[in-house]
Amino acid sequence: MKRSLSGLMLILLPLTLAAQPIAPDYETARQAVDRGDMLPLEQILARIEARHPGRIVEVELEDEDGLWLYEIEVLTPEGRLIEIELDARTGAILGYEEDDD
Repeated sequence: MKRSLSGLMLILLPLTLAAQPIAPDYETARQAVDRGDMLPLEQILARIEARHPGRIVEVELEDEDGLWLYEIEVLTPEGRLIEIELDARTGAILGYEEDDD
């Protein structure tokens, strides 16, 4: 009997998880900004533009094990593509990555 119960739980668990409402990404981000858990994107972009002139071509917000990160790609005036990773809560730059292509 234990087997069939655990098998039933494996079938029902995805259905239960799917039934729970999930907030859209923008709503999750807005709530985090309202709570002070992360800086608004406008502040992050202002910091990037002040330190790294160029054209911002992509922005991503990711949750990595409870740490919110902004990943911003900048096309520099020299034509290099760099990705800058920032702590969304503090705005601290955590790392750089340059596209070698």
